[in-house]
Amino acid sequence: MNSFSIWIPVLLGPILLGTKPNVVIILSDDMGYSDVGCYGGEILTPNLDSLAENGLRFSQFYNTARCCPTRASLLSGLYQHQAGIGLMTGDKKLPGYRGEIGRNVLTIAEALGLAGYRSYMSGKWHVTRHVRAEGPKENWPRQRGFDRFYGTIIGAGSFYDPATLCRENTYVTPVNDPEYKPETYYYTDAISDNAVSFLKEHAKSDGDKPFFLYLAYTTAHWPMHALPEDIEKYKGKYDEGFDPIRKARLKKLKAMGLVSSDTKLSPGSDDWERTPHKEWEIRNMEVYAAMVDNMDQGIGRVMKEVKRQGRFEDTLFLYLQDNGGCAEGYGRYTP
Repeated sequence: MNSFSIWIPVLLGPILLGTKPNVVIILSDDMGYSDVGCYGGEILTPNLDSLAENGLRFSQFYNTARCCPTRASLLSGLYQHQAGIGLMTGDKKLPGYRGEIGRNVLTIAEALGLAGYRSYMSGKWHVTRHVRAEGPKENWPRQRGFDRFYGTIIGAGSFYDPATLCRENTYVTPVNDPEYKPETYYYTDAISDNAVSFLKEHAKSDGDKPFFLYLAYTTAHWPMHALPEDIEKYKGKYDEGFDPIRKARLKKLKAMGLVSSDTKLSPGSDDWERTPHKEWEIRNMEVYAAMVDNMDQGIGRVMKEVKRQGRFEDTLFLYLQDNGGCAEGYGRYTP
């Protein structure tokens, strides 16, 4: 059975019985199984690691292996075809492949709204084929149960000037957004910062109600964009190439009990010494790590705000991945 087909009933069961914890779902993008520290990675992710240390780590939990279907299943609790997005957001003119969450499908935000929750989303939507500013917008977040929304409607774009960036139902830019104008704009930071703002707003106006926060990062989807100070942390970390990292990660995964002790590495890439454009590959890995590092910093700010409000012990945090490590070559070479 697909794990997504049962997760919403598992989550909503206690809520419908009267216990109403706050819920934070964190979804990252195009990341590998062993990228974060609590799954054997060398990238610094202390906040995710702390959630894992004090919670539960799954060694077997399945997504749909593509971006849009995973999000459709996550938001609906249904198989992706039942939700209406069997592949991506193009309309294939076939049932289950219409590229939209069906209007007969209840989203988790809509369900939680019926249970008295306030729902907030910050980040990537990517479950509608209708992305133009003039509409239609019936499958945008505000029309599917979310009380506040900041993020992007499509699946990828610049981290410095994201395409289809919206506040509620209105397209904005990092320059003309009326609510968020940092000195340096970086989309991952913007997702985190707006999530924190939503939580602060909730405490002021709806503090007597439970909240649901959907935190949908675009990290580490191409293009490879990261802040210089984060990249600097990983200078030299990947100079020896891919295989030493793979071996070190597998060793940690075995020590953590997340994979069998007799697990062997799959065949590696070509001989590192003969790799063309080696400096470029090293830089890619450094930037990738920096992107993940920055996301974890933002998760830490969200956790800090929940703790500040005294809600941390009453909040369920779930961290998920939409597919796996990205094998698409063209996006990696976008400057």
